[in-house]
Amino acid sequence: MNVRLLSTASLRALCLASAFSAALVSAFAQQSLPVAQLSSVDHFDLGENPLTIRQPAQANRPFSVTGQRGAIIGQQDGTFELWLLPTKILHNARLTAQLDGYGAVIDMNQQASTIEVHPDHTTITLAHAAITIKEHLFIPRSATTGVASAMVLLEIHSVRPAQITLSFEPSLERQWPAPNFGRPGAGWVPMGNGGAFQLESDNPNFYGMVAMPGSTPGLVRPFQEAPKSESLSFHIAFDPAKDSGRYFPLLAAVTDASAVPVENGKAKMRSAIADASANVEKLYRSTADFYAHFFDTRLVVETPDARFNDAMRWAEVSIEQSKVATSSGSGLAGGWFISGDSARPGFGWFFGRDTLFTLYAVNSYGDFALSRESMDFLLAHQREDGKMMHEYSQTADLLDWKSLPYLYAAADSTPLFVMQMADYVRASGDTAYLKQHWDNVKRAYAFTRAHTTRGVYDNTQGTGWVEEWVPKAPFQEVYLAALDQQSSAAMAELSTRMGETDLATQAKDTAVTIEKQLAEFHNDGGFYNFSRNQDGSFDTQPTVFPSVAWWDGGLKLPQADAQLSRWAGHKFSTDWGMRSMETGAATYDPISYHHGSVWPLYTGWTAMAQYRNSKPLAAYADLEQNIALTWLQDPGAITEVLSGEFYQPLGRSSSHQLWSSAMTLTPAVRGLFGVEIDVPRHLLHLSPQLPADWHEAKLHHIAFGEAMLDITMHRRGEHLDLEVVSDKSTVLCIQTEAVLDTKRECKSATTTRHHVTLKLPAFEVALAPQIAVPGETTQQWKVTQEERTERGLKLTLEGPSGSTQLLHLRRNGNASRVPMLKGAQMVGDNLLVMAPVTTAGEYAQQEVELKW
Repeated sequence: MNVRLLSTASLRALCLASAFSAALVSAFAQQSLPVAQLSSVDHFDLGENPLTIRQPAQANRPFSVTGQRGAIIGQQDGTFELWLLPTKILHNARLTAQLDGYGAVIDMNQQASTIEVHPDHTTITLAHAAITIKEHLFIPRSATTGVASAMVLLEIHSVRPAQITLSFEPSLERQWPAPNFGRPGAGWVPMGNGGAFQLESDNPNFYGMVAMPGSTPGLVRPFQEAPKSESLSFHIAFDPAKDSGRYFPLLAAVTDASAVPVENGKAKMRSAIADASANVEKLYRSTADFYAHFFDTRLVVETPDARFNDAMRWAEVSIEQSKVATSSGSGLAGGWFISGDSARPGFGWFFGRDTLFTLYAVNSYGDFALSRESMDFLLAHQREDGKMMHEYSQTADLLDWKSLPYLYAAADSTPLFVMQMADYVRASGDTAYLKQHWDNVKRAYAFTRAHTTRGVYDNTQGTGWVEEWVPKAPFQEVYLAALDQQSSAAMAELSTRMGETDLATQAKDTAVTIEKQLAEFHNDGGFYNFSRNQDGSFDTQPTVFPSVAWWDGGLKLPQADAQLSRWAGHKFSTDWGMRSMETGAATYDPISYHHGSVWPLYTGWTAMAQYRNSKPLAAYADLEQNIALTWLQDPGAITEVLSGEFYQPLGRSSSHQLWSSAMTLTPAVRGLFGVEIDVPRHLLHLSPQLPADWHEAKLHHIAFGEAMLDITMHRRGEHLDLEVVSDKSTVLCIQTEAVLDTKRECKSATTTRHHVTLKLPAFEVALAPQIAVPGETTQQWKVTQEERTERGLKLTLEGPSGSTQLLHLRRNGNASRVPMLKGAQMVGDNLLVMAPVTTAGEYAQQEVELKW
């Protein structure tokens, strides 16, 4: 918090100066400055994207409309705050209406009916029996920085003339932690058809404007009156006979510059606002056209599950909408949520590890330009000794950010950067980018090697994963050690590509050494300990954090079956995702940040771990839990953190969290569909683990370097046919085995069509759909163990005491009946399983075995 102490005399002088400047705004505008006129805006069709979420508005649920230069964040009752990044210009915007001859003042936000979320805009409908107002909210992609880079269109329909009032609190507040200048003063500036509130701060070079064509001002207190904070408001005299075909746009601008004379700057700002009002449709089209073609070159999946397909696309959109442009480049913001009276819009600034985990998803859907842009942003803030940035505010350049404890607070961004560079090169084939930044990569790797204990990266250079831990801060987390091993393996790969064989050998040996050290984290209970203390002892609490060991695909912790089973069980797996800590652990707390809450991030980690260990039923359950979150809270986006006890986000959870959306894409592409790419080696690895109730899946626009692949996975009897079609001449080897066949010949053709057939088991099973209910506790069945043989399948399931569960049974090939079945009954094409009745009435285990 920034607090400025002023003397009584200084405070009086500031108040008088602010009031005097506000009183002069209108007169000066009319006497000395060019007249800038607002234009009325005729109705135009916003169109409808095929990717649309339409559902009842829930007043206590958030929404977010974000983009490169602006953000509109609010509640689904239609109240909102508006940011021209990095400045919040207004908050607590709300609507009332009063109809002619109808005595009541209608609080329109209490009439919230529906919310429609499109990639290019969001519409909230406020519907009363006599009047309907639609708020159309969007972020223009072509807007000038600081002018109309977030826009609200009011569309009004009424049975009789009405007075509409849009009220709001002026903010003129820069994002945390930049200094701010108190509540702004405001004066009305007539601009022909409508007008604007000129916002003045105590800093003469920091000012803004909020305008609306077709409006008149609400109350602006004369400076002679006693000081009192009151809302600003636009009044619209709406006549349905002539105004029903119009939009009433809310336009805003902000200037923060000392180089431009104040009055010249204000004149230019008014002119820019007037220009924006004349080009509202053009500004909207800039966004609509971008999203109309968004999936022309990005991943689109087709499966029998329409919600799954939509969730994949929404995840890509959600990541794109987290990109923020700054004077030092564009980066990915961590998350968004309403700021209220603060200057922190959720986590709407930049994080190293959030970005680097997310780029695995970006590489998977083929937006390599975004990957480079995001890595460039991180590299611009790499420390001289090689450490990668952790946290960078949008207003960091307005203060001495390096003197604050945030920029390099965490240790994990540094190994993750090396891992991500290897992943980017594999997916894109862009070795030129690697060569350009090879020194950055080597310095990052050298930093990790300079801060080790027993040869393994430790927490002395910042937090690994947890920022706080009970009973004491960890010294060497299994999470950070697992990243260190994968980073070393990635460094060996990159060094080989760069021809530095000595470094490649050293890095490979280091990876082997760390892998041996990781094995020491394994305890007698079959679990991997959370951390190792400085004296060599361990914190043995069972957590989700060892799951990151399977992230890159080259590391597998030995003797991990017991751990994988526990992660799949009800003590870790809720019906909405993975707890960070097992229930019953010494410090378990379901509403803590790290000791038992549910993060979609963790769910993505465990989904990858289960898929890489051939546990597709448990993995798909994790993936489906993340998919469902697309519709839970902020439509189209996925929240940051939920309770470990009830299906409900924590009150402080950023509702539009960057890496939460990424954790649907990466486990789906690399786990469920089993797509791994290595362009420099011309290798496409395919090892799909499709659900038993899916007959076919198609992946469009899988990026393979500069080529685009369409991949079809089709069940045919006891076989899974894989067809890969390239859009251009591509040297391509398809690999389905775990170990690369180096003797396989890779061929090229103008259009490459490859066929590969995988043998399927005679029988497969899938859990019947399970839908979690908000506010409820964990009640769904869990598959904790999966053992497959050539002629059999054995499952261990957990279910609430005495409950039943249907398993869909798929017969492949000529199989007609199961020769032997234990632990279940045949019911048509399903298996009926019943959990034993326990005295405590809690979860119980049931084994099911099929042999053929």
